[in-house]
Amino acid sequence: FNPVLKIFYERLITENRRPGRVALTAVMRKTLVILNAMARDDQPWRYAAPS
Repeated sequence: FNPVLKIFYERLITENRRPGRVALTAVMRKTLVILNAMARDDQPWRYAAPS
């Protein structure tokens, strides 16, 4: 559970009217991009304020 990614998922479902699996795939891709950047920069996870 990640509050920032949850808000992103819910916005995709409600405002953009994406099907559930499409929204879930977008969240998974976003998670991989974040993890890749963390590994590249050798940084720990930092929570961002939900926007």
